[in-house]
Amino acid sequence: MVNDIDIARGYSLRPIEEIAAGMGIRKEDLRSYGPYIAKIRQPALSRLLAQAPRGKLILVSAITPTPAGEGKTTTSIALAQGLAKIGKKPVVALREPSLGPVFGIKGGATGGGHSQVLPMEDINLHFTGDLHAVTSAHNLIAAALDNCIHYRQGLRVSPRDLVWPRVMDMNDRALRSMVIGLGGSANGVPRECGFDITAASEIMAILCLSMGYEDLKKRIARILLGFTEEGEPVRVSDLKIEGAASALLREALLPNLVQTGEGIPALIHGGPFANIAQGANSVIATNLALRCSDYTVTEAGFGFDLGAEKFFDIVAPSGGFSPEAVVLVATVRALKMHGGVRKSELDLPNPEAVALGGVNLEKHLENIAKFHVPAVVAINRFPGDTDEEIKAVRRICQAKNAAYAVSTGWADGGAGAVSLAEEVSKVCEAGQKQKARQLYEWKLPVEEKIALIAHEVYGAQAVDYTGEAKKDLRRIVKLGYSELPVCIAKTQSSLSDNPKLLGRPKDFLVTVRRIFISAGAGFLVPLTGDILRMPGLPRIPAAESIDIDAEGNISGLF
Repeated sequence: MVNDIDIARGYSLRPIEEIAAGMGIRKEDLRSYGPYIAKIRQPALSRLLAQAPRGKLILVSAITPTPAGEGKTTTSIALAQGLAKIGKKPVVALREPSLGPVFGIKGGATGGGHSQVLPMEDINLHFTGDLHAVTSAHNLIAAALDNCIHYRQGLRVSPRDLVWPRVMDMNDRALRSMVIGLGGSANGVPRECGFDITAASEIMAILCLSMGYEDLKKRIARILLGFTEEGEPVRVSDLKIEGAASALLREALLPNLVQTGEGIPALIHGGPFANIAQGANSVIATNLALRCSDYTVTEAGFGFDLGAEKFFDIVAPSGGFSPEAVVLVATVRALKMHGGVRKSELDLPNPEAVALGGVNLEKHLENIAKFHVPAVVAINRFPGDTDEEIKAVRRICQAKNAAYAVSTGWADGGAGAVSLAEEVSKVCEAGQKQKARQLYEWKLPVEEKIALIAHEVYGAQAVDYTGEAKKDLRRIVKLGYSELPVCIAKTQSSLSDNPKLLGRPKDFLVTVRRIFISAGAGFLVPLTGDILRMPGLPRIPAAESIDIDAEGNISGLF
């Protein structure tokens, strides 16, 4: 069977200067990373972002993910290519891959088949170094904080009351919790610490929400690191290193330009996960795309209950834009798993299980309506799907009065997404442009905001708080952070906070065990269930299949 990397190598890429020219970006506006990758320089960003947006914003989301796969990124790329096929001028704006999933269980994040962003090996492996810059800036702050504790000068920082971990861009469960500073006084003050994955770093969230260098530096200065012995907050500004941390991000703040296999411009920038952060690419990249296209296709991570809810309630208000339609990706295979079918039996035709699992699709469609935006269901067809199974999905869409189209973007590229592109175009151009609704007002009490999301989006009966979470709530009020929006960290595998509850769970509680303050990013992060901010590798990681030959050719990426 032909795999993604073989298909990717079959494409002849255009010079990146030609791709940029199609967006109105000159050669001198680019900082090239080889013939097919470039960053867009700050002067060009300032010039283009000063213009009024002209394009329509399409947000791609999905039903609740399963091990069967949904193909959200593949569909996003296919849709952009399909829009070009019907005479539109699209740009696709996506997140950057994290090395953790690439070498773990999920694989790369460049799409698949004939709907990929290229060159896929470079994008999946290091790319332009943005994630490494985020890692360095984050860990500079961690080192400076421990240095302040070591010398005991100025601030009386409490080693027992710190909330700033270290980060690295790899899944490593052994680093979740540890004691640092051992080996005598020369090695610092012993204390408990740990690592998050870089995608969960507040620096990553800040990078993706900042509109320029001044905004970036101000946000970093506001980061809450911990507290003094007297209980006063310690921020990055107290360490006087916001300028240094921002300097490490000078190039990382500039969007990356690549292309799809069919030559559609693709802005790949920023990489927060949607289950532990806001799950969207940078607001700079999205705003740039809106000024250089008729249609901007962007993506929110995981299911609609995670990335898309955060897109509407945090990212869109921060970026000053509003989606005109949501494309909700669904697959027969995923719906069968939500209907109770085991992964080993997914190849057996079972339209009845599709119908049973359709309750998950129905819930996500109901959620989209709460934001006052029209939905188009993209039925991402796999080769083994039967006509009867596809009809079962169509019946669910018809019962909910939702537009839909079958997409075969993996196999057929843009040609396989023409019907989807036509449906999206019809929905966008038939409706009156209006600003999408937010689910809640930021000024509401924190518990009320969490309850609204848990009840309205997840379908929870109630929210429970641990003793630690209640302490966090009191601290949030005391410090004046209660009017920040909430960015809930929750399992991606269920509408609930229990990954084993598939379909549409009923009568469940959401348990909040901690609430962290991301003052620089400008939101609160309630941790629910057993969600972790440092994943572990699976029993058989994807890394075991990745290799390099004597000529430097990579194999095994997907």
